[in-house]
Amino acid sequence: MATPSEKLAESLEELHKLQEDGTVAIRSADLSRTHRERLTQNGFLKEVMKGWYVPSRPDETAGESTAWYASFWKFCAAYLAHVKVNDWCLSPDHSISLHAENWTVPAQLLVRAKKASNNITTLPHDTSLLDVRASIPDEKDIEIKEGLRLFSLPAALIACTPGYFKQKPTDVRAALAMVRDAPRVLERLLEGGHSVIAGRLAGAFRNIGRDRIADEIVKTMRTVGYDVRENDPFSAQTQVLTLREQSPYVNRIRLMWQDMRGKVIDHFPVPPGIPGDIGSYLEHVEGVYVIDAYHSLSIEGYRVTPELIERARSGNWNPEENKDDREQRSALAARGYWQAYQAVRKSIAMILGGRNAGAVVDDDHRDWYREMFAPGVTAGLLQPGDLAGYRNGPVYIRRSMHVPPNREAVRDVMPAYFDLLREETEASVRVVLGHFIFVYIHPYMDGNGRMGRFLMNSMLASGGYPWTIIPLEKRAEYMASLEQASVHQDIGQFTNFLGGLVEAGLAGEALPEIPK
Repeated sequence: MATPSEKLAESLEELHKLQEDGTVAIRSADLSRTHRERLTQNGFLKEVMKGWYVPSRPDETAGESTAWYASFWKFCAAYLAHVKVNDWCLSPDHSISLHAENWTVPAQLLVRAKKASNNITTLPHDTSLLDVRASIPDEKDIEIKEGLRLFSLPAALIACTPGYFKQKPTDVRAALAMVRDAPRVLERLLEGGHSVIAGRLAGAFRNIGRDRIADEIVKTMRTVGYDVRENDPFSAQTQVLTLREQSPYVNRIRLMWQDMRGKVIDHFPVPPGIPGDIGSYLEHVEGVYVIDAYHSLSIEGYRVTPELIERARSGNWNPEENKDDREQRSALAARGYWQAYQAVRKSIAMILGGRNAGAVVDDDHRDWYREMFAPGVTAGLLQPGDLAGYRNGPVYIRRSMHVPPNREAVRDVMPAYFDLLREETEASVRVVLGHFIFVYIHPYMDGNGRMGRFLMNSMLASGGYPWTIIPLEKRAEYMASLEQASVHQDIGQFTNFLGGLVEAGLAGEALPEIPK
């Protein structure tokens, strides 16, 4: 007779077969009742709604949202395809955001269908589907992306609500930048006789510096007899950026940087300037190591003590002595943090010596990362190939509705990110956006938070600000401010959060404590 462990293994094998086929939205019919109940009881399956499930992790705490946010888009695609076949399409507004590669999970996903009943389908963690009866485009104007039926980009720009230009300006500008010439949009404007929309789109293209497209839309529509009055639908003018021949991910990063930098400059402390005594600055960086390591590692969930951190610094450590897996990983993380800290300190010395801060971290950040995880390779918990470069798979941020760029996009985005750091003239912007945009991209499978804080402190040095520690007791506020910036494109909360910590350091206030 099979043991409970053997029975669970059989059920996991059935789940694995489904996942190998790419199935995320699992229907009751996909698994036998026995397997389904066993997997649910053991935390490997979560019910989304009656008859529908998604895979989960048994170590997730009650109320954990990560598995659902990671499954959201694939679940919606599979569910809608099953219940509506081809009679559905996401709204033009949502279509624009997905064309612009913004995969942030929305609180409510608006779905159009000719046979809709105007119902709301409740989904986990305060998300939902709103099913509205409305026309959907002809097949020529529908594009399939990750299993989702979208308005094609030209059709979406014509059909979107005017308010979306103000609600999601970064998404719309990034989408507009994907339009290479006017004919793609003009054909549909002319077919529908959309004179008002033509004026709005002409103004929108001119807003992002695409004057040729704007002129062609207006002239062509007027030539055939339409009274087109151009108007800018955005609430603010943006600096004209070079967005041609770039991926929408790169466009989004550049637009976000440009849109956010003004608020950062207005609300962050003025930089004191590079100190005259560089040696004393570096001594201070060395002196706060134990406190910084405790708080930074604790924010990431490691169980560390000042004693463990000191042993890791001195080399008097042996993670194999720790039989508990979590303690072993914490010991490896502490040693890696010490090694990375020394590499960061060398980079800061070059920045204080006058080198361009963006260029220094572009050159050195890979060294920081390798040092951070080298002890894990030595201990056999990581493969040497794990230190080779940026991530080679998807990554999801715990409890966040923000979905980082896919692995292919990371290769395009990271050079653009370092270009922005290198070109930025304001130290405060390098500090705030250097940290935020890095964790927004999430280029590594692990260690992004620690790397982001190292980047932040390197950029702080470029303005003469003191090394700043984010306290463990402020973790919730820290993560909430990053979520506000990632999901709602509002950098104000994060700017004020970091600015308050920096102001305290400039005023000479005491460093965060380490609990006894």
